[in-house]
Amino acid sequence: MTEMALNQSTVERPPAPPRSWTASRIWGHAFVALWALIGIGFVWYLATSWNPELVAKYGPRYWSGLKVTVSLVLSSLLAGAVLSVPVALGRLSKNRYVGALAYAYVYTFRGTPLLAQVFLIYYGLGQFSNELKAIGLWGFFRDAWNCGFLAFTLNTAAYQAEILAGAIRSVPRGQWEGAAALGLRPSFTFRRIIFPQALIVALRPYGNEIILMIKGSAIVAIITVYDLMGQARWVFSKTFDFQAYLWAAVFYLIVVEILRNIWAWLEARLTRHLNR
Repeated sequence: MTEMALNQSTVERPPAPPRSWTASRIWGHAFVALWALIGIGFVWYLATSWNPELVAKYGPRYWSGLKVTVSLVLSSLLAGAVLSVPVALGRLSKNRYVGALAYAYVYTFRGTPLLAQVFLIYYGLGQFSNELKAIGLWGFFRDAWNCGFLAFTLNTAAYQAEILAGAIRSVPRGQWEGAAALGLRPSFTFRRIIFPQALIVALRPYGNEIILMIKGSAIVAIITVYDLMGQARWVFSKTFDFQAYLWAAVFYLIVVEILRNIWAWLEARLTRHLNR
């Protein structure tokens, strides 16, 4: 009996039947080949049109713009993360007035374009310069970088609050009940049990929000902030060479790819106890 079971366990699985070339597979391979050709052509064009003189002359401006972009996005994300915590708690509050106020904030900043928010803060509040001078805030709002920072902070705080609120809701209710059965205070339960689990759930959405903020930050070039896109616009105005925008796109792509890999490593590191 044992020998028969051993013989049955050593029987090899038959090979999978060959996949037929359906219309969807053909179109899929064709699109992949097309994108590969476009990518090769893009790299070939940049390599053959390389101009050392232009790189030496305008390269430092791209580096300066990149530093402005990174500093603007990182500072906005950190400030938005701090602001998102009370907003997320407001979204979870049982008090209908607090919940309605938090919902109105999230709904407004998620439902309107980021460009409109930047314009309203930079150009809209600029029309109240006398009132802002009277309360000592004109020094802040007259600077385009500060206005972009404020708009980005308010926008990303709304998205981060919704991410965090959804992550907190995803933690099973039994965690609260088990902590209460052990006599733990609700505040302690939230800080030490619920919140860490919610952050793990929110890791991937947070990564997506960071990438979206990096790409969306290009709009501050419209309000005269010399970030990466602002410097690209300036270089194009001097050279009338559309490579100025191509190189800006390359730098954005590099930054996004670096952040994507860092976030993937961080997620794998923090969730390694879940992969057994």
